[in-house]
Formats: sequence, structure tokens, C-alpha cells
Amino acid sequence: MWNLFLLKIKEVLSEISYETWFSETKLIGLEEGIAKVLVPSHIHKKNLKENYIDDIIEKFTEVTGTNFNFEFYTEEELENKIVLNTDEIGIPASNFESNLDNRYRFDNFVIGNSNKFAATSALAVAEQPGKMYNPLFIYGSSGLGKTHLMHAIGNFIVENNKKMKVLYIPCDTFVSDFVDICRKSANENNMESIKQFKNKYRDVDVLIIDDIHNLVGATSAQQEFFNTFNELYNNNKQIIISSDRSPEDIKKLEERLKTRFNWGLQIDILPPEFELRMNIINKKIELHGQDNTFPEEVKEYIASNCVGDIRKLEGAVTRVYAYATIMNGSDITLDLAVEALKDFFVISFVAKNKIDQVIQLVSENYNISAEDLKSKKKTNNIAIPRMIAMYICRIYLEENLTKIGIEFGGKNHTTVMHAVEKIKNEILKDEALNNEIQKIINKIH
Repeated sequence: MWNLFLLKIKEVLSEISYETWFSETKLIGLEEGIAKVLVPSHIHKKNLKENYIDDIIEKFTEVTGTNFNFEFYTEEELENKIVLNTDEIGIPASNFESNLDNRYRFDNFVIGNSNKFAATSALAVAEQPGKMYNPLFIYGSSGLGKTHLMHAIGNFIVENNKKMKVLYIPCDTFVSDFVDICRKSANENNMESIKQFKNKYRDVDVLIIDDIHNLVGATSAQQEFFNTFNELYNNNKQIIISSDRSPEDIKKLEERLKTRFNWGLQIDILPPEFELRMNIINKKIELHGQDNTFPEEVKEYIASNCVGDIRKLEGAVTRVYAYATIMNGSDITLDLAVEALKDFFVISFVAKNKIDQVIQLVSENYNISAEDLKSKKKTNNIAIPRMIAMYICRIYLEENLTKIGIEFGGKNHTTVMHAVEKIKNEILKDEALNNEIQKIINKIH
């Protein structure tokens, strides 16, 4: 029944709206005229209840021939037998020089665990500007996708609400425009310029301000932005703001501005996890149209050593392609990638030091040198400790196969994989070996 409903609702929604809000829903009960639906999160619950309920009732009636009221539940609510009030939970034109970059869209924003909540909330705002999360405050370190999401929201709104005016502006531009007005006003009667300034920032339906932390130090500009914020908010216009830190952590920002930034929803975008970094690399390679020329071990090398900046991650892929071209079209290999990127990013010293520590502990335990473990020697007194060290790095430290191979003298990732599997099998049969490995693990700081 629910599958039939999903087919019908899919016909009246955009693909991204359907995938975000409906694809993971399940009908879990029909009781006394009430349809109970399981949803992934509180954002889904609120958005479906407030913005899609008419469509849901209409399409479900077509399927069942009966009118039902709807109740939405999350797993948490079912397990704990509670119901959260979503009213208390924040949710997530003609184009007149909107300054939007059409390259940044929801359909090319790669989603993982670290940014899924941000992407979902951003789409909720894009679908119902001024009605869901207002303001939407996105924060996180540079290069994690804040600007991409902001442009994606703007582009979605422009495409689906032709009459809405959307303005994207870096905070520095806002400050610069305000300073110019003040300078002119000091020298002449400049009422027309002031009017133009206010129209630019207040006569819009959606104002997107990037890097709001740059307001710090500009006291007069903060006052003007405070007035602009109030004007837009009081008229139910959507405000979207980004920063490299949360409102509470922006020093020298007026408290009344911090208070207003907390009225809506704050989203923290975290650094991408390994799987997301790999997906981003695959997306970038797909754009190059040369999927088969980029070995998996090279992708893993880049993903392991570029952990906190998506732009740099993408830049690393471009750099490897460029380096291969310069080298007369050489095949892309791990050695070529290491050479191409040796000055591009700093290897993760924390992870490297952990691997070094394992190498040191294992070499001491078996009375051999660290150089022996990294060598190509295959005698049992060296090969077995080497495999044990690789096993600990992979299973206990959860390090990437390629990175382990590099730290053990440039071994192939398949060599590491073989070593890990061999030790896995050995400890099942050899209790003494298992105890010995555990003693080594217990010494790791």
C-alpha cells in the first residue's frame, strides 16, 4: 500500500525532494482512521507534517479510497515511547544579479554522515523559504561545503519560485557597500545612495550572507546588519548565514546579533569521514571522464592524507591528472601520485606517529629493528612481526591499507590486506599469539 502511495507522491515532487523526504519513510500502522508513518529524523517529521500533509492525504486517499489522518514517528520515539513536539524544534523570482553560482547545486553536493543533517536542513529551507528555519546559520571550517550549500539553496529557490528575489553576498561586500555609503554621506546629501543600499539588501525574499564573522571589528556595519536582519525577519524573508565558527564563538560580535542568529537553526558541518572523502574523489574523477585510469590505491592515498578540506581534496585529484599529463601521459600510479602531491598537503602526522609507535613496539617485542619491519626481508623472524604490526595498524588503529603500506616501506595495499587476513586466521588457532598481540595493543598510547 505504501509503495503505491510513494509511486503517486513521486509524480508530483522533484527527484531530490522525493529522495530527501519520502524515500526512507515506512507505513507502520493503520488504526482508527490514523496512518502511522516511520520517518528518519525530527526534521522529516516536522517538514512532512507542515509542508507536505495535503499532498500526502490526497495521494493516500487515491490509493486506499479512505480518508486518514497522519501521525509521524521517529525510531527514538517508538523505542522510548515518547512523542516530541515538533513545534518546539527548529527546522529546517526574477533573478536580478543574485550573484549565485550555478555550479553549486543539491544534486552535485556529495552527502555523507558528516553533512547529511546540513544538506537535509538546507533543502527544507530551499523548499519553504521564510517558513522553516529562519535564520539558517551554517558554520564549520573552511572547505567543508558551506558555500556550496548556500548557493544550492539559492539556485533551488530561483528555479522553483520564479518571482522570488535571492541575493548572495560575501560579508566583506556588505561591509564595503556600507562604508562607501557612510563616506559619501559625510561629504554630500546622499539620500538616494542610502535608499539604493537599503533596497539592495532589504527588498529581497532571501538574503544569503557568507562569512558573517567578518563583521567583527566593523561596529557601524553590525548596527546596519542588525537593522537589515530585523526588517527581513519581521517580513518573513529568509536569512541564511555562514561562518567559520558558531555564533557563541564569534568574539566581539554584538550580543543582540548572536541572539538573533540563535532564533533559527544552527548547523555544524564536520570534516568529511573517509567514506565521504572517497565519494567526493570518485565524483571529481567522474567529471574528468576517466574513471578507469585512476587506481583505487591512489584514491585511498589522497583520501587518507587530505582530511579537512574538500576543495583541497578535489585539487589533489586535479593535480595528479595534471602531473600525469606533464609526464608525457604517464599512467597514474601510487608512486606518481606521491611525487605529484609531495608539496601539496602535509601527511597526517598524528596517524603517522601512531603507526610509528606500533612499529617501535613490535620491533622491541621481537628484538628486531624498525628498519627490518619496513624492509623487503621475508625471513620468518621478520615477516611474522611485520604482519602482526600491519594487523594492529589496520584492526586497532583502523588505518587505511594504502597508508599502512606506505609506512612499511612502500608495500602494496594487497600485501597489507594479505598480512591482516593471515594474522586474523592465526589468532583464531593460536591463543598465545592472540595474547601477545593484545599485550602490544595495551602498550599503545
